[in-house]
Amino acid sequence: MEWNVVYYEEIDSTNTQAKRMAKEGAEQGLVVTADEQSAGKGRRGRVWESPAGTNLYFSILLRPELEPDKAPMLTLVMAYSVAVVLRTQEGLPVEIKWPNDLVLEKKKICGILTEMELSGSQIADVVIGVGINVNTTEFPEELRDKATSLYLQKGEQVEREKLLQQILEKFRRQYERFLEIQDLSFLQNEYNQMLINKDREVLVLEPGHEYQAQALGINEKGELLVKKSDGSTEAVFAGEVSVRGIYGYI
Repeated sequence: MEWNVVYYEEIDSTNTQAKRMAKEGAEQGLVVTADEQSAGKGRRGRVWESPAGTNLYFSILLRPELEPDKAPMLTLVMAYSVAVVLRTQEGLPVEIKWPNDLVLEKKKICGILTEMELSGSQIADVVIGVGINVNTTEFPEELRDKATSLYLQKGEQVEREKLLQQILEKFRRQYERFLEIQDLSFLQNEYNQMLINKDREVLVLEPGHEYQAQALGINEKGELLVKKSDGSTEAVFAGEVSVRGIYGYI
């Protein structure tokens, strides 16, 4: 798979633009990136703050031959790929907060949003959006205890274009492997080693029901395995529940 990178100085949302271009027939491998987003999209309808000249915002278009219920695993493939790049290339102990955030020093540094379009019962396309706090020097007061940036952790500017290239190359290799195997067994152990939820008490939030449990790690389907107080184990599905730590953001 080859990448086709399209750059905008300002756009409403890289995810929204990638979805527009998908409807117009864009091929797999499209990468939409922007210096600034006026309506950046976060998970569950939240807004992703996207100022100009500082951070990395991009969305990739995929057209995988997969059953739709396997598409959520792509979020974890991307989270794993970004985490590995930030650890190896930037030397930072980034951890994964299942299913779609990366954290550093217990503060959020990256968010991932995956959106799928169906054609009948088949996948028409999958768009994965990534927002990384790269060169932000200061956050609003309400975010200072929840968010950080590569710059704040390293004390120096990070080249966004180079970082994008490294992430795309890492993800491409992991994506091709995933398509071969069609589960996450090939990265499961490494992912769990970076999983900040692992072996911690978490609060599992379900519609009309919440409970405390111990996070054990992901299984090969990308589900979070949790051990409940009665000793039973349950697989938590991304998109159906929200998992937050009991103390602070994590």
